[in-house]
Amino acid sequence: MNPIGMIFRLYFTWQSRNKSLNELISQSEASGKTILDGLKDKSDTPANREKLRHIIGIERWGQRRLKTLLGEPPLTDEYNGYQPAESLDFKALRAEFKSTRAETAKLLRTLQKKGLAKTGQAYHNSMGEIPITVWAGYLTMHANMEYKRIK
Repeated sequence: MNPIGMIFRLYFTWQSRNKSLNELISQSEASGKTILDGLKDKSDTPANREKLRHIIGIERWGQRRLKTLLGEPPLTDEYNGYQPAESLDFKALRAEFKSTRAETAKLLRTLQKKGLAKTGQAYHNSMGEIPITVWAGYLTMHANMEYKRIK
């Protein structure tokens, strides 16, 4: 693990400490609603579309990593291939974000129902094997931070 990955791991572990997966799912859903509400007032510019594609790509990439806990084969790919098409306009990308965030909550609940919330870990390229709770916090915080860059 590289030094930046170690710092990220410590930060996101600290951020998710003492929080149940239910709390993290609720935070994710609330954050998604806040982002969706805020995106209504943003301009459909190439830069904004690229930032939103990035947010969605990272979230879908994280979902794929978490799906390894449900039996999908492990991968060490990057997020780029998970981004929506460049041809989508901003309105379509908002809809993609909404469905992607809903899928994250559904996946986290599935992992919880399977009894994996406390023990399951999935691989992150920079942070190594991290718990589901850290993944949940990471995906929410990543979207929150990147959303602030959309003008």
